[in-house]
Amino acid sequence: MASPTIAANAYANLARVLESSGGSKGAEAPGQSFAALLKDAVGSVMESGRKSDAQTVAMAAGKANVMDVVTAVAETDVAVSTLVSVRDRVIQSYEDIMKMPI
Repeated sequence: MASPTIAANAYANLARVLESSGGSKGAEAPGQSFAALLKDAVGSVMESGRKSDAQTVAMAAGKANVMDVVTAVAETDVAVSTLVSVRDRVIQSYEDIMKMPI
């Protein structure tokens, strides 16, 4: 379940990615390639998963708060769900392009 904090973090991450890729400079401005953007997104999801795993291990050792673990797992869930949605949309777009007459 998404919380306002998770949503705010997701919007902040998106703004940071767009800012670093030159997204506000227009469509013709040089910036990150689509492949690099996807690579960064996958890396971000993997880092979120590692953070979640680390929090879980710390809780098992008695060094972390349950709320921190739940928050880390929820953030990872949102990140994975977003990545899956983007993947599905890319596949659907590819299939639509392949159906176009030449």
